[in-house]
Amino acid sequence: MTNQLNSVLLDGEPSVPGKIICVGRNYVDHIHELDNEVPQQMVVFAKPNSAISSVLHSNLGEALHYEAEISFIVKNNQFVAVGMGMDLTKRGIQSNLKAASLPWERCKAFDGSALFSPFVSIQTINPALKVELSIDGQLAQSGGIELMIHKPDEIIEEINSFITLNDGDIVMTGTPKGVGKVISGKQYSGRIVQDDKVITAIDWVAH
Repeated sequence: MTNQLNSVLLDGEPSVPGKIICVGRNYVDHIHELDNEVPQQMVVFAKPNSAISSVLHSNLGEALHYEAEISFIVKNNQFVAVGMGMDLTKRGIQSNLKAASLPWERCKAFDGSALFSPFVSIQTINPALKVELSIDGQLAQSGGIELMIHKPDEIIEEINSFITLNDGDIVMTGTPKGVGKVISGKQYSGRIVQDDKVITAIDWVAH
């Protein structure tokens, strides 16, 4: 264990997020695949800096599930860079916590629960942005801003209404349908696509 804060890459240079703010249940098809109800207001939860990892684990006390997400870095209360994020979930624990109406930290905020591609700067948010995840070359998840219940402008406005976003913080915007268990030995390839062009990508082999 180390007390040093974790970093991500922004235009090839280290960037240290103080926190990660996540939007849940932001794609209707994903809500339905987990038999959840469409929420009346935005679902928001947080991960600490210590959640960031470069290693994709398949099991940390229980099986982990992958969720690919469009992720943004914040500066001056604006989204200034985009990357592909992987929100890892302990689904079994999450089901128990939801049934008991308890908080999600044990299933969402654990060490190793957040992985990111390199981030690239953006001047404006292109509404055609989408995230894709392939497993051993087979497309497993694909979805973008057009499918989001809450769009990026609404997301940052809602978060700012009750949480201060500091420069360098990361916002994860939810996952499209197609989530599942991380399988050891398989290759997970994530990318952010804009107008059919890959603007950032990363490969992980699950451990």
